[in-house]
Amino acid sequence: MTGVPASAAGGSSGARRSGPRGPSGAAHGPAERTPPGGAAERGAAERGATEQGATERGATEGGVAGRGGKIAAAAVNQASVWNVANLLTMLRLLLVPAFVALMLGNGGYDPAWRSFAWAAFAVAMITDLFDGHLARTYDLVTDFGKIADPIADKAIMGAALICLSALGDLPWWVTAVILGRELGITVLRFVVIRYGVIPASRGGKLKTLTQGIAVGMYVLALTGPLATLRFWVMAAAVVLTVVTGLDYVKQAIVLRRQGIAERRAALKETEA
Repeated sequence: MTGVPASAAGGSSGARRSGPRGPSGAAHGPAERTPPGGAAERGAAERGATEQGATERGATEGGVAGRGGKIAAAAVNQASVWNVANLLTMLRLLLVPAFVALMLGNGGYDPAWRSFAWAAFAVAMITDLFDGHLARTYDLVTDFGKIADPIADKAIMGAALICLSALGDLPWWVTAVILGRELGITVLRFVVIRYGVIPASRGGKLKTLTQGIAVGMYVLALTGPLATLRFWVMAAAVVLTVVTGLDYVKQAIVLRRQGIAERRAALKETEA
């Protein structure tokens, strides 16, 4: 019989045995073989590309989210202006022209009109007590409130004092002392604000309360013992106005000296 050479048979079977088989069991030729480490390198490259894309998408989304967060925060800050404390301050500002109109209504000496004017003044003073407390307690302090609140306080008090002096119920020198002190201390606060803030003292709060009571009593058409009492209440208000004003001036001088000394010390440390 014709035999097949053993070497050829062995080569053929060896070739079949040497070829790697895929999942289907078919043998792959040399051209289909994957170089060592090739699959691992391609897998790492693909994973790196995927992670880089995810990072870029995250950065983009994070940037958009950051901008959105800033816009949302700005909207919240803008909306926070319309809080209860600021609304009370706005109400007090609106009460100033209403008070003047009522105070001067029907010649300025009508007891009924003066009673309505007193009611407007009383509401303004009461809101002055509440708006600051609400702003500090519930964290409703805003830049608008910091500016508008003292303006509203001085506007209603100044309007009442000027109307009373114009009607002859209160000497002009009293109005000049009270308003001069209020405006002077306000300017002084702005001058020394670079060194610090002058806190409101108990004397200042008592002064404000006494002024409100005294002016309110003068707004009403009082006679007899009540008219005498309001004179002494106003005298006490004037004394407190002067004393607390001098105390604020003293605090401002001390605060300015401390601020200058601290700056000089910091400058020396920097130079050293």
